[in-house]
Amino acid sequence: MVTTRSASKTATSPPNLWAHAPSKLTLLWFAVSLPLVIWDTGYVLLRPLTMEGGSLHWPLYTPYKLYGEVDHVYGWKAFRARNGFTAAQGTLNLVETAMYCVYLWLYYNAGASVKGRATTRVLSGRPAAVAVLMAFSAAVMTLSKTVLYWLNEYFSGFDNIGHNSLPDLILLWIIPNGLWLVFPSYLIYVMGGEIIEGLTIASTGATIKSE
Repeated sequence: MVTTRSASKTATSPPNLWAHAPSKLTLLWFAVSLPLVIWDTGYVLLRPLTMEGGSLHWPLYTPYKLYGEVDHVYGWKAFRARNGFTAAQGTLNLVETAMYCVYLWLYYNAGASVKGRATTRVLSGRPAAVAVLMAFSAAVMTLSKTVLYWLNEYFSGFDNIGHNSLPDLILLWIIPNGLWLVFPSYLIYVMGGEIIEGLTIASTGATIKSE
């Protein structure tokens, strides 16, 4: 628990806790992205059962027939070549998703309701610090993995997506994958700013007490 010097002088004064509340945009992104990532990870790690002709393909994974033709990393080409990149990034998806779920669990279980705020729940003290660190770390992982995904295409001469027309490439690959560049960057900026704020408070006159 972090308290300011002024708060620690008086035993009857309530502690001034560092607090965190996610923006509506953050919660919206989690609501959209987490189910999609879980769906995608299931497809990747359960191949070939989830691919066309597999017992799990219809109806849940039928859209991947088209996407496997757009991006061969998800299609038969990479699978038959035993390209391990697809499953490797899918495995990292599991780690990232678990970290985001820990963040949400802390927010909804340890957060306190606050009246008069657009966000109805606020985390404070150690749970806030753990939650923000968890989300920040996961966002760094997500952004780094997505950048690696793009660089892999660039340095391989666009081997897996170069066959697409420009309109198809923009609509079916650049825009969907670009979202995983934009929103994790936003999370890193916001959560990183809060971490810096907390460290600044601690380094300019705060005292640390165990809860």
